[in-house]
Amino acid sequence: MNNQKPQKPTLSGQRFKTRKRDEKERFDPTQFQDCIIQGLTETGTDLEAVAKFLDASGAKLDYRRYAETLFDILVAGGMLAPGGTLADDMTRTNVCVFAAQEDLETMQAFAQVFNKLIRRYKYLEKGFEDEVKKLLLFLKGFSESERNKLAMLTGILLANGTLNASILNSLYNENLVKEGVSAAFAVKLFKSWINEKDINAVAVSLRKVNMDNRLMELFPANKQSVEHFSKYFTEAGLKELSEYVRNQQSIGARKELQKELQEQMSRGDPFKDIILYVKEEMKKNNISEQTVVAIIWSSVMSTVEWNKKEELVAEQAIKHLKQYSPLLAAFTTQGQSELTLLLKIQEYCYDNIHFMKAFQKIVVLFYKAEVLSEEPILKWYKDAHLAKGKSVFLEQMKKFVEWLKNAEEESESEAEEGD
Repeated sequence: MNNQKPQKPTLSGQRFKTRKRDEKERFDPTQFQDCIIQGLTETGTDLEAVAKFLDASGAKLDYRRYAETLFDILVAGGMLAPGGTLADDMTRTNVCVFAAQEDLETMQAFAQVFNKLIRRYKYLEKGFEDEVKKLLLFLKGFSESERNKLAMLTGILLANGTLNASILNSLYNENLVKEGVSAAFAVKLFKSWINEKDINAVAVSLRKVNMDNRLMELFPANKQSVEHFSKYFTEAGLKELSEYVRNQQSIGARKELQKELQEQMSRGDPFKDIILYVKEEMKKNNISEQTVVAIIWSSVMSTVEWNKKEELVAEQAIKHLKQYSPLLAAFTTQGQSELTLLLKIQEYCYDNIHFMKAFQKIVVLFYKAEVLSEEPILKWYKDAHLAKGKSVFLEQMKKFVEWLKNAEEESESEAEEGD
């Protein structure tokens, strides 16, 4: 009796290789390219016809596998070699972005072709994003006119949401930045983007992908200053972008100042050292005294764990703020700065319910400590106060304001008698 089990059939090595070779032949990008280019040649430059052809071809051709080839053709007219050049022996078409007219209207029409294609075949979204990132890295391989067209198209597609602003990361390539290609490309891109939307919409898109503080990286390290950025883009006709970056830089500097201030306070650094540091930062980053006094107030109030009982928090606040009065006094040398501080105190007392009854005591403390003076307090009382809790705070301040007015009148009459 034969106990041996019959052997299971196996695929021969030769057969497996044949299958692999057949697969390569079946999915040949050159063949795919020929089909697309032939169809585009037949449609001609009518972009409505191009969009219809691409829509219909998706059912017959493998867009999923050959997304890169498809987008290469639509942008450059044929498959791109590494570096962004078109191979001489490759079939090409003039029905593409690079062969089109260099104007915004033409690029808007091409943007519609891409929009319709990607809406129809949603799976192309990722492939298109990867394609644009690649094209941006290839910028040096394109002519200036081709770069301009691509920049305008990219700006339009960013504006209508077809592309995500994260694609701009490719512009931070060291070689592109060094040779000024990134900054020149960005000018055309932002012009078309802002033309489609506005600077606020651009800011939102940049913020979503944490690019709002990176725009200065479009320049080499030795030119990454607000002044250089502002001059370059303002001269290029993008003043709103220059102002946006200047504002972003200022926000960043203010956040850094507040963080450092809180650290210095928690360490118990001498006030003269803190004042010197703050004044240097004000000068370096062009920060106003009004902004600084608001930052100091916020920092001072955040260094304490406040009592939750209303009757105890006022006493705690007075003790704490008396200690920091010299620091605040150093940055209330202007009436507007004093008014800013008053508004911040009002806002804080309103937002923190336990402080509602402490407002008047804090203002009187600062008056006695020469942080606040008569005129800004009277102005605040008359018409410069916030709406937040105004009836409560005005009532609290009523007697003190009357006393200030009487004191002011007495000093005026004494001055007249002296004359």
